[in-house]
Amino acid sequence: MSERININVHGPKPRQVDDVVGVLVRGGLIAYPTDSGYALGWRSNNRKARDRVIRLRSLNRNHHFTYCCRSLSDVGHLTRVGNQGHRMIRQLTPGPFTFVLPATNKVPRIARQARRHTIGVRIPDHPFVQALLAALDEPLLSSSLILPDPADEIFDSEDLYDEVYGQIDLFVDAGFCPLEPTTLIDLSGDSPVVLRQGRGVVDFL
Repeated sequence: MSERININVHGPKPRQVDDVVGVLVRGGLIAYPTDSGYALGWRSNNRKARDRVIRLRSLNRNHHFTYCCRSLSDVGHLTRVGNQGHRMIRQLTPGPFTFVLPATNKVPRIARQARRHTIGVRIPDHPFVQALLAALDEPLLSSSLILPDPADEIFDSEDLYDEVYGQIDLFVDAGFCPLEPTTLIDLSGDSPVVLRQGRGVVDFL
């Protein structure tokens, strides 16, 4: 069974945010709205939730997941970021960008990209996500909610909820939330490299 709560995307109630945090702390897997579509979220030490995401999305076990962070302070805790990368992240966030950076030893091994020891990080521009991260008081591991083979065409959050019912613990419903992938930028080398052009505009590289 999957619970569902409906939120006002512009101002979620503190009680609702606390309820979502409770599900995560108890080891749950949630679906929630972001500035680039709905995503799946779980705590970084929750191996069972990660495995559920892999099954739900039919992913390779080496799939690169992303940390949703509150601020540059969180990013600095999880990654080794140089001055150039720091300036770029500060310039582009919060917003629809994901950055690939070398992971620090604070990141669990299961959350790192195996061969390169990198992780993805992002700072979403979304009121609910920022409220959730503040209440949880830690970054949240995340994966875009892209289903491998939906039974029907998905038009709205009601359809999406029907597709994931029974496979997650809580669906945070903010209504229609178009899937617009983040722009993915690799900052692990000497120069920034755009790996995927998404919603975020990068016109200075």
